[in-house]
This record gives sequence, structure tokens and C-alpha cells, in this order.
Amino acid sequence: MKNYFDLKGQVAIVTGCSTGLGVQMAKALANQGATIVAVARRQNLLDEVAADIKKTYGVEAVGITCDITSTESVEAMVDAVMAKFGRIDILINNAGTGAVAPAEDITDEQFSNEVNIDLFGSFKVARAVAKKAMLKAGYGRIINIASMYGMVGNKIAPASPYHAAKGGVINMTRALAAEWGEKGITVNAICPGYFYTPLTVETLNSEFFKNYAKTMIPLSRYGFEGELDTAAIFLSSPLSTYVNGVILPVDGGYTAM
Repeated sequence: MKNYFDLKGQVAIVTGCSTGLGVQMAKALANQGATIVAVARRQNLLDEVAADIKKTYGVEAVGITCDITSTESVEAMVDAVMAKFGRIDILINNAGTGAVAPAEDITDEQFSNEVNIDLFGSFKVARAVAKKAMLKAGYGRIINIASMYGMVGNKIAPASPYHAAKGGVINMTRALAAEWGEKGITVNAICPGYFYTPLTVETLNSEFFKNYAKTMIPLSRYGFEGELDTAAIFLSSPLSTYVNGVILPVDGGYTAM
């Protein structure tokens, strides 16, 4: 019998792994036996996440601080993972931010910050992981967390820098998939819809937004905790060999309309 989603012996880096969706996906991979490297900027939160994962899933888990906008910080983080584990099999590029304001009021700093974190930061981590680990091993699974907003516009929460950056992540995913596929590295993207996170809870709980969701989402609701897990596990699987360059919306059907 094949266990299609067994990740035992695999080392997974998850960025943006101090709260929210990053932690949920890290736990999903830990549930399948993966060793977890939780990456974010706040060591105290990373320590809590790693301790929780160790206790709950019985796998090794460590937290390493990293500012993904700093090339030096990214290189040091990847070096530390390689020094400790000697391999990196899975990367989930999840760290991101989101500026919401009318386009005419967006500042240069807001736009630049968005692109620097969501797009350029994701590239920096993918570049370092590929160069220092995956290309040498001839194997890797890179999963970039984009957004359904990288695929479409929206009329309810103006966020043009976010749309631009996440759209960039989507086509960067395709470019890296095309470049690294024959080297044994698959590169895919997940595009989440509306999920509760510390950044979104206030907006999503407003009556106005709830009514909008019922109109615009075929499932008529937001995503529940854990509903990204299976997508992350599927794309991380060693047996998902021929899945490359895929843009997978997990959005309740929002982008189908």
C-alpha cells in the first residue's frame, strides 16, 4: 500500500509561521511526519509554535528568525537549516502583508513594501533554498502562497499593491516551475480566498463584508481553519511528481464567478 502523503524524513521550511495560515500549514505537514522549520521575525512566537508542534505531533520543530526582505537574513536562515538538518525538501513561502487603501491614496512606501515582502521576499527565499539545498539534491517542493486577489480584482477592499504583488507571485511560480522542473523541483502556488487570520478578522466580521461573501462566494462563507491543509499536503507530497506550475485557488469558488 502506498501512503501518498507520507512526509516522514522530510524537512519543511514555512515562512510567516508565527501566526495564522502559516502555523496551520506547518501543523498539517507535521501531522504527516515532516520536520518543521518555522520562520518569521518574532522568536518568542516561533518558540511557542515549535514547542506546540513537537508536543502535539511528535516531530522535530525549530523556530528561526528571518526578515525575508533582507538577503543576508535569508541566506543565514537557510545556512542554519542546512547546518542542522543537511536538507530542505519543502518550502512554503507564506510570509506576506496587505495594504488596503484607494489606489489614488497609496504611497510609494506602501507599494514598495508590498512588493518587497510578498514578491521579492518570496523570490529571495526560493532562490536561497534552491541554490543551497534543492538543486544539489535534485529534489524539492516549493509552494508559494499567493492569493485569489493575484488572479482577479475586487470592488470591496481596494488593495492594488497586494493584487500586483500576488499577481507577480503567480507568474514567478510559473517561471520557476519552467526553469527548475527538469532539475527535480516542482514549484506551485496556492491562492487562498477569505480566511480568518489576525490581519483579516476585523474586516471579515463586519456585516457589510459578510453580506458581500454570501453574494460573491459560491459556498456562501469564508474558509474555515484547516481548509488549506490538504492543498499544502498534496503539493508537498513526494508523489505529486507531475504537478508543476499549478495555480490552485482555495477560495470557495470566488474566482469561478
